[in-house]
Amino acid sequence: MARVLIGVSGGIAAYKAVELARLATQAGHGVRVVMTPAAGRFVGAATFEGITGSPVLVGEFDPDPAGGAYPGEPAPDHAPISHLALAEAADAMVVAPASANTIAKLAGGLCDSMLTTSFLATTAPRIIAPAMNNRMWDDAAVRANVGTLRERGVEVMEPGEGALASRGEHGAGRLPEPAEILAAIEAKLGGASAGPWDGLRVLVTAGGTREAIDPVRFIGNRSSGRMGVALAEAAAARGAKVTLVAANVALSTSPRVTRVDVTSAADLAAATSAAFEVSDVLVMAAAVADFRPAESSAGKIVREGSGGMDLHLEPTEDVLAGLSERRRPDQLLIGFAAEHGGEFIDRARGKLERKGLDAIVVNDVSDASIGFESADNEVTIVERDAAHPVARGTKDEVAEAILDRVDALRARDAEKSR
Repeated sequence: MARVLIGVSGGIAAYKAVELARLATQAGHGVRVVMTPAAGRFVGAATFEGITGSPVLVGEFDPDPAGGAYPGEPAPDHAPISHLALAEAADAMVVAPASANTIAKLAGGLCDSMLTTSFLATTAPRIIAPAMNNRMWDDAAVRANVGTLRERGVEVMEPGEGALASRGEHGAGRLPEPAEILAAIEAKLGGASAGPWDGLRVLVTAGGTREAIDPVRFIGNRSSGRMGVALAEAAAARGAKVTLVAANVALSTSPRVTRVDVTSAADLAAATSAAFEVSDVLVMAAAVADFRPAESSAGKIVREGSGGMDLHLEPTEDVLAGLSERRRPDQLLIGFAAEHGGEFIDRARGKLERKGLDAIVVNDVSDASIGFESADNEVTIVERDAAHPVARGTKDEVAEAILDRVDALRARDAEKSR
């Protein structure tokens, strides 16, 4: 277990620091949190205290009921200076989110909060995860402050690019995903600590396959791979050895996930077949094409004068059913089904029975807000004798709920084998 000190500064992305604290705690680390007063306008200290099991400090003169101890450690028999005790004991410190204001203070060596004072006092590896508007991130003053920190050996992560907090704005400035930040912390620590899934081998598929019509055109689907990537990162955070077979996924993944990129259903079948033999758990989140062109043109099909195109389709291999036929008794298989309204739970249970799965995760993509490419999801985990609804949340949150059911199914199988 490592001692991780998380500093939370003021910004809308502060809510993601809650997920970072949860992931780090679940990975087996002892986590303490310090906040700036402005951070409290976005997320409360009680939220972090509930997740980490330790008090959160804001002011420089706040007494620390834990006496500077991290979770799992006894409190000292004296009352140390809070910021010095936390900083001295930390194995790594990360500031997430780091606002432009906080970055400026850290670069200038200012100490006006528990966060800035702890940052200056620690000798542990330090990481900064910026989050701000793209215009602020591109400003010369911010870039100069970032450069100063990097010259001093502080790791400053590059912010993500996408939709920003201000409606309609898009660009670089998003807080890196919590799993990415945790991976950066663990890289500083020399690798991930053992977690509850230490030694478990997990195979995850993500994205959507593409079936070539010619070298330019293809038949595909709208899956972005977000759900599968979230599952892979969450399993890795629990200590599992994870292989991700990613079909046309543009999203980045952390170094702790072994990634295999594929294009077509045949490619995905070959990659999963090789990895399945040594896997304990398969989570098949990829949207695999049901059909492909019976013939693919070696050259680009010319539109002019063609008079149209007749496309004959043939079925692709049912990858999941094929793997199920080869499963070992100790393997767990989880499928996914994107249904569109109606009695989708019954249809999903039918697929579960036909394919010999332990569970199938079904979502109703008739709701565009939780369909393909969306940031959120809402699913039902269907098992042979039960159905477990998972409330709408981020795909990271839904991934954790799915893995919790994997834990329950593994515990059930272990009990049966006794």
